[in-house]
Amino acid sequence: MLLGADVGNTNVVFALFDLNPDGTHTTRARWRIATDPRRTGDEYAVWLLQLLKIEGVDRSEIAHVIVASVVPRADHNLTVLCQKYFGITPVFAGQGKAAWPFALDVDQPSSLGADRALNILAAHHKYGGDLIVVDFGTATKFEMVDFTGAYKGGSIAPGINLSLDALVGKTAKLPRIAIRAPESRSVIGRNTEDQMLIGVFWGYVAMMEGLIARMQAEIGRPAKVVATGGLAILFDDATEIFDHVDADLTLDGLAILARQALA
Repeated sequence: MLLGADVGNTNVVFALFDLNPDGTHTTRARWRIATDPRRTGDEYAVWLLQLLKIEGVDRSEIAHVIVASVVPRADHNLTVLCQKYFGITPVFAGQGKAAWPFALDVDQPSSLGADRALNILAAHHKYGGDLIVVDFGTATKFEMVDFTGAYKGGSIAPGINLSLDALVGKTAKLPRIAIRAPESRSVIGRNTEDQMLIGVFWGYVAMMEGLIARMQAEIGRPAKVVATGGLAILFDDATEIFDHVDADLTLDGLAILARQALA
């Protein structure tokens, strides 16, 4: 079995994969914990080993560990977790045998975050052709991947929750609201909360549709749009712009990259 860890700014997602003989993989389980760079390897172990037990998996069944991290301060403690409790030194995505297997045709290749690279890798592997990959996370990332799998660049916008936090945090009287799809497609709200929800939600949809349309025009060829991240499903019902919504894209990228590292 393969244990993967996707370390994001908000959450760490652990995933357990079965690596099948035919070169495919099956995601057996996934677990999420808030990202805290101060969390020790022992603290991770108390939580993770219990979840493995509930899943009916003994730690000795895990043969490989791969970590993709955009939080460098968390890397040491995750390494301690793997070495102390699994007897395995983890492979880090983008390094050594797990180097990115696609061209980085941008000005600063080293600045590409591991989560974004995994999305690029998995989207090309699963869907092929020219692609625009949109990841709705703490930030919303738009990536352009050409038909060869090369990364050609993209853009980064504040995530919708960051936008809402800024709106509420910088105003005295606006209430905190939950992000959800408005009940109506009207963009004229009749009360303050509805007006906030309309502005944040439909404003975000308009930004996303506009930016993707500009990217498609610049590419000059048909490009499929693949959406991933926790809020992708929320927006899927509000727009026709997505060709695929794939919640497992980043984790699939981890498993695909691990295959390369093990070859």
